[in-house]
Amino acid sequence: MKRSPYPLEQELGMRFYASDAGGIGGTLRSTAEDFLVEEIPLPPGGGTGPYLICRLTKKNWEHQHAIKEIAKRLGISHRRIGWAGTKDRRAVTTQLISIYKATPEAVENIRLKDITLEVIRQQNTQLSLGDLRGNQFDIVIRDCSAPDLKETVRQITTDVTLGIPNYYGLQRFGGVRPVTHRVGECILAGDYERAVLTYIGQAFPLEQENIRHVRTGFFKTRDPKTALREFPVTMAYERAMLQHLCNHPGDYAGALQDLPPRLLSMFVSAFQSHLFNEALSRRLEKGFSLFDPQPGDRLMFTSGKADMVTAENTPTAAQHISRGRCTIAIFMPGKEPYFPHSDSEQYIKSLMETRGIGAEQFRKASGFVKTKFEGALRPVALRTAIDAVVDDTRVRLQFTLPPGHYATTVAREFMKADPLQMI
Repeated sequence: MKRSPYPLEQELGMRFYASDAGGIGGTLRSTAEDFLVEEIPLPPGGGTGPYLICRLTKKNWEHQHAIKEIAKRLGISHRRIGWAGTKDRRAVTTQLISIYKATPEAVENIRLKDITLEVIRQQNTQLSLGDLRGNQFDIVIRDCSAPDLKETVRQITTDVTLGIPNYYGLQRFGGVRPVTHRVGECILAGDYERAVLTYIGQAFPLEQENIRHVRTGFFKTRDPKTALREFPVTMAYERAMLQHLCNHPGDYAGALQDLPPRLLSMFVSAFQSHLFNEALSRRLEKGFSLFDPQPGDRLMFTSGKADMVTAENTPTAAQHISRGRCTIAIFMPGKEPYFPHSDSEQYIKSLMETRGIGAEQFRKASGFVKTKFEGALRPVALRTAIDAVVDDTRVRLQFTLPPGHYATTVAREFMKADPLQMI
């Protein structure tokens, strides 16, 4: 187990690597084609119906922005488009989307740079988040600098196959601007003004200087009219919120609700993700492994069943884990009363208490965001078979992950580089 030296990863709760091997360094996403993602869909839904299923392939498009542009070309609300998973921006990604009451002819006539839409079928149900089997990744890390690159890649490949910390990756928190969990915390606290100021006004070093200037100016002055004149038209979400504040001064709650519902819900979900990362690092910091069960640990079985580790059943639980029948998991709290069992979950409870957040705050956020926030179990370990090929200073990795698992979590184990090299 190796500790991350990077302040950003430490802030996001990603404090450890599973592999003790040195990193290969390098750069991820030198081009969009270096990061290929193809969704593995579920079997088709039964019957025909009003939902047109299309295969969407995009390059260098932020997911929500692509959906809004497609809706704009169709002359419909973006709320009529559904999808199973949110894909990376700086990548070439392929996935299915559902469009309510769209004609094949209208879809086939859409012309957008670096976006391709292929009509697949009609069905009677929309696609919703999680309606996928997983994702296939084909990624290239360039300019690797490890002295013995092939041996280092071999060692790390073995470690990833055995299991690594199943952290939520950097893009879960906003990539260049890791603020989504901070906005989520503000929403949970009911501080909508701070949520808006954080989303619009918090600047980060990798942004263009003029954007940093505009953000900082709004943060200081709270003047939406000036900011609206200065923000570029491409920054649609910031502008929508600022326009609302121009029309309804001081209505920060309304400004937030001008955002697409799924984006709004992602803020609160990102706060839950941050709690998970922190709890997982706490587990590792205390010397508990990813695979040795402790009394109080929760278990997720491949059948979907969940159980609890006790002093009496610990040997049996260890046997099930070693045979791949289940994995240790941490429960992320939501709007229901939270009863922590493991040390990791006790730590989550303490983090929430210091922020004044509990089930009641999640219930209020659920009503505000129109999302259930029921809480969920997440495995502490990520395991996958890796096909790794070394070519001079390039390393190509091919692997498959279940829904909600992050390819950058795999890449960081290999690279052990500044996380900003993976955006």
